[in-house]
Amino acid sequence: MRKLVVLIATLLGAAYGSAFAQKPDAVGGTVSESAPGKRTIANTVKITASIEAIDSAARAVTLKGPRGNVVTLAVGPEVKNFDQMKVGDFVVVRYIQALTLELKKGGTAPRERVEREGGATAQPGERPAAGAARQVTVVADVIKIDQKKQMVTLRGPSRVVDLKVQDPNQLKLVKVGDQVEATFTEAVAISVEPAKKPAPAK
Repeated sequence: MRKLVVLIATLLGAAYGSAFAQKPDAVGGTVSESAPGKRTIANTVKITASIEAIDSAARAVTLKGPRGNVVTLAVGPEVKNFDQMKVGDFVVVRYIQALTLELKKGGTAPRERVEREGGATAQPGERPAAGAARQVTVVADVIKIDQKKQMVTLRGPSRVVDLKVQDPNQLKLVKVGDQVEATFTEAVAISVEPAKKPAPAK
């Protein structure tokens, strides 16, 4: 999972590129949702990188991202259809990060941290693809509230943190003795898509 995140950061370069039809590109955005006692923020990125070279013996592919950045990626056994990859194909990487904070009024759950990971691969005969996901859930107790600074102090399973609450209406809902459940999710999906010829110049 961490290697995929590093790959994304390398291919992106300093910033998102503008979308280029049938060429390596990167697009993304942020979505925020709020309801009483609950807030979710999600960031998504989609990168299209071209396959520049393939080393079949080493099971490695060299990719060029939207900023011209080039990386060589070892392709693990989870990508079942490695032999279908071809120079000129596009590798599409979709990445999402999401954080959800949910208030548990008068919660009595134990303070804990739970981490889950999972993955998926293409079936034989399908285009090469792989995916990975990780989710971390932390339950923390509300031990202090500072209305002037709009800060809530939380005691989790291993440390105490101060959380800034920007929305005063949300802050009014929180009381000492409540609990906050924070869920952080990140997922990466990589698929190889057929190369397309650029449209002829007019």
